Formats: sequence, C-alpha cells, structure tokens
Amino acid sequence: MSTNPQDILRQSKNLAIVGISDKPDRASYRVAAYLKEAGYHLYPVNPRLDEVLGLTCYPSLAAIPDPIDLVDVFRKSEDCLPIAEEAVKIGAKALWLQLGIRNAECRALAETEGLDYVEDHCTKIEHGQLNQS
Repeated sequence: MSTNPQDILRQSKNLAIVGISDKPDRASYRVAAYLKEAGYHLYPVNPRLDEVLGLTCYPSLAAIPDPIDLVDVFRKSEDCLPIAEEAVKIGAKALWLQLGIRNAECRALAETEGLDYVEDHCTKIEHGQLNQS
C-alpha cells in the first residue's frame, strides 16, 4: 500500500473524478481538464451531469463500465465515506481526497481494505512535480 502521491499517479491510468463540475472556474473541472491533457483516461462522476469535457459523466462509481485505478474525490469531507465504500466495492486501487479534504474514516477504510490513500493533496499539483523529482 502506497501513500506516496507521485507513486500512485505513476501507477494509475483510469481515474474517476467524483464531484466534477461542468463549470470551468471550479477546481474539479480545471484539474480534470489538466489530467485529461496529461493522458489519463477520465471517468467523470456526477449524477446531475450527462457530459463533462466531452466525456460521458456517470451517476456513480458503480456505473462506470471499466476498472478504475484511482478515485479522485472533490466532495466535502463529511460526504466522502460513502464514496470510499463504493471505491472498495468496485475494486479501485487508490482513493485520493483532494486538497483541503481529510476524513479519518476514509483513511481507516482504505488501510483496512488495502487501497492506496492520499488526502489533502491535489492531483494536478502532484502530477506537475512528477518530472521534477
């Protein structure tokens, strides 16, 4: 189990972006656009949207037809545990809570279930540092 953000990004190809917005001024949209440009296969997750960044938007993690390496979460800390539980159910390899998001229950679940785990870090910032390390 890794908690090194850069290692997790190196090992991941299919990313679910939970809580994505279709508004370009939102962090979730900007981060997803960056990760798409960086070559990751993105699976936006938001039950209120049909499409984001030209990609099909799924209502839940369970609705995604492909295996997911990393679940990247843009939700309030108190809303993250059900997402973590769903990440376990779909067999995701890693759970990542974005910058400013921490949840002790999610951390404990990830540790118990063997998921790589990161909290309070931004995937865009960490990815930007990959080639610098």
